[in-house]
Amino acid sequence: QVQLVESGGGLVQAGGSLRLSCAASGRTFRDYTMGWFRQAPGKEREFVAAVTWSGGTQYYGDSVKGRFTISRDKAKNTVYLQMNSLKPEDTAVYYCAATVAIGYEYEYWGQGTQVTVSS
Repeated sequence: QVQLVESGGGLVQAGGSLRLSCAASGRTFRDYTMGWFRQAPGKEREFVAAVTWSGGTQYYGDSVKGRFTISRDKAKNTVYLQMNSLKPEDTAVYYCAATVAIGYEYEYWGQGTQVTVSS
């Protein structure tokens, strides 16, 4: 069965950094685009970043451009989200997800990992 497991969340001060990981298992995500989303309390889910599995093309939401970097390790079937210059407004539950291509519905979702940025 397909499984996406996020890790790396936690509490960090504003201006600090965290790296989230998303380990995919159950099938090879070689042809899938992998994305990160986040949802803060009382807010809608927001697109953060995505990376094509084979081509390495990255996409970013406007609120994180220049601060976050998405990458993938195909050998480990893992996607990373390096978050720098964190702000209190980055506080949210971060979710990893997989889709066949940008613009298509994300089929698989992880359980989420909490990121809290203190001011």
